[in-house]
Amino acid sequence: MAEKNVSKVKNVVLVGQGGVGKTMLAEAMLHLTGATTRLGGHAGTKPTLDYDSQESERGFSISTTIAPITWENTRINVLDAPCYPDFVGDAYSAMSAVETALFVVDAASGPGTITTRLWFAAEDLSLCRALFINRLDRPDADYETAMAMLQDRFGSSLGAVTIPMGSGEAFSGIIDVVHQKARKLVDGKPEVTDIPAEFQAEAEAARAALTELVVEADDELMMRYLEGGEITQEELEGLLGKALMERIFVPVFSGSCVREEGVISLLDAIDGWFPTMSDFGRIPLVNGEQLDISPDDERPVAFAFKSLQDPQNGKLTFVKVLAGTVSAGAELINARTRKPERLSHLYRMCGKDTADVSTAAAGDIVVVPKLEAMTGDTLSVTGKVEAAAFRFPNSLYRTAIEPDERGTEGKLFAFLEKAADADPTLKVERDEDTGQTIVSAIGEAQVAVLLERLEQRAGVSAHKVALRIPYRETIRRVASAQGRHKKQTGGSGQYGDCWLRIEPNPDAGYEFVDEIVGGHIPRGFIPAIDKGVQETMREGVLAGYPMIDVKVAVYEGSYHPVDSNEMAFKTAARIGFQKAVDQAEPVLLEPMAHLEITVPDSYAGSVMGDVSASRGRVEGMSSGTGVSAGETTIKATIPYAEVTDYATRLRSLSRGTGEYTVELAGYEQVPHDIQARLAAEYAERRAAGER
Repeated sequence: MAEKNVSKVKNVVLVGQGGVGKTMLAEAMLHLTGATTRLGGHAGTKPTLDYDSQESERGFSISTTIAPITWENTRINVLDAPCYPDFVGDAYSAMSAVETALFVVDAASGPGTITTRLWFAAEDLSLCRALFINRLDRPDADYETAMAMLQDRFGSSLGAVTIPMGSGEAFSGIIDVVHQKARKLVDGKPEVTDIPAEFQAEAEAARAALTELVVEADDELMMRYLEGGEITQEELEGLLGKALMERIFVPVFSGSCVREEGVISLLDAIDGWFPTMSDFGRIPLVNGEQLDISPDDERPVAFAFKSLQDPQNGKLTFVKVLAGTVSAGAELINARTRKPERLSHLYRMCGKDTADVSTAAAGDIVVVPKLEAMTGDTLSVTGKVEAAAFRFPNSLYRTAIEPDERGTEGKLFAFLEKAADADPTLKVERDEDTGQTIVSAIGEAQVAVLLERLEQRAGVSAHKVALRIPYRETIRRVASAQGRHKKQTGGSGQYGDCWLRIEPNPDAGYEFVDEIVGGHIPRGFIPAIDKGVQETMREGVLAGYPMIDVKVAVYEGSYHPVDSNEMAFKTAARIGFQKAVDQAEPVLLEPMAHLEITVPDSYAGSVMGDVSASRGRVEGMSSGTGVSAGETTIKATIPYAEVTDYATRLRSLSRGTGEYTVELAGYEQVPHDIQARLAAEYAERRAAGER
């Protein structure tokens, strides 16, 4: 990984559906540029980029890795982002650090649901976009169908810059539409020839279509073209980068990563006319202003777009230099914390391998060890520059984690907190109502990987358990009862006597009223009665859940001048309250959740049917409110107990295309059968001496 002189830096992220060959494309780039001596991940060789043992076991990328390559004096930082649904958050963060998102698409299956989601995410980030149709050498490959699917999904701005010579077993290389040449590898070496006669007409048609598309980037050239004039080769090449930058053109490349066909043409295009960071001119800041990007600006500004916990090196932070030059040993101020942070070392990272570098200029990406900075933080000389944050997908899969052995809870929580600091799509919290440690993630596989790393790196074995639902109890009618506590133990005894009246107090919480007159209970004992009631309410009579929305009045009682004390009246209050509750029609309440679900129209019926089957009610729906036409948004209220696994369920219902938000929306009475079941379970636990 020796440093080479470069004149410019370009950053490209590889995204798309899982399993379409993104990592293999990056491996081919590394091999063809001489960064590696063999094509990693093929024919039994170990991949350079998917080096984590869990990635090898699962067969897909889990974390973003970087392939820094040099091609024609240009450093191209290729970010290989995971796009398996549970780890797609890394793709979002990687897109925040690049100028171009390159979507890899399978020549047989076309664009998938994750490809579509990330396409619109790239659009929101104002990234330039390009496509690489891969696996054209497979028997079921169909370039024409794949291209038609892409144009149908993403619009008419797609233009082929390379097209295949045949497909399947007949695939023999690609045609460079821009230069009207045939290109292929012969014994691993590039060969450029004239276009074979059988592909000449197709190549000329593709060039005409490309010219018609990119000429829109220049009004003068467009007018000449519309009037029948010719566009020269030099003018066409000049239009490509401009049209890409203005988002009126999405280049489409073709090839096979395993055979490395079409990859050199892609590298030439990235070097020749893909944008650099300075081409964008400005970067949006949190305060609504813009950070001007100028090669003459020497004030260093760096943006942390990813963190990871490395077993050997500890915390590593991936940083993109937004302005100036960052040097090893420099001290910059974190805009979020307002604290200085020292960049003790700068690494250039290729897969798991690191190499020290002394400086990194604007546009480049380096890795810094042991920073306190979190994903999304901005570091600068003044600490006043803060780049606008990007939006991660919602972490709606929630589960509870428990250690297998007692006494390891502290190590468990410490590891989970560090993991959450490194990955913003992971959230860890302690639920005070249920006493559980809750992890929120994008999906089940993300939690499974987390538990495996917990055991490997912290030596703590843990497992998932079902979320405990924070049920509540209340009453439905007014009732009164006496609480009397009398105990004689020789000498001073205990005596407390109070009459309590309880009544429903809807949506008003707990309320205590003192109605004692005539001194039947001394004022000093009233707070003890209040406290005794509140302690009793912490564990309801039906199923042991806290009671809410109850108004309690103490209106009568008696005391003993010697034996009465606060403890006696607190005990009497507990006895009286429990008796009164038994007569007040106690009921169990369950938390309700308000869901807003967005799915393609074709899945709306299935989603609404599932809502109804889950004791929910649809409260409204509208169409065309999503990122593209053909989507329906459904608003529903549903018991929270029915949606703890909704992330997994919706993925199945909508084939991974659905999204939703959820928020708690009050409590409602549970059906009688559920109340009876929970009460029976509580009785069993009490009988066994458990809580």
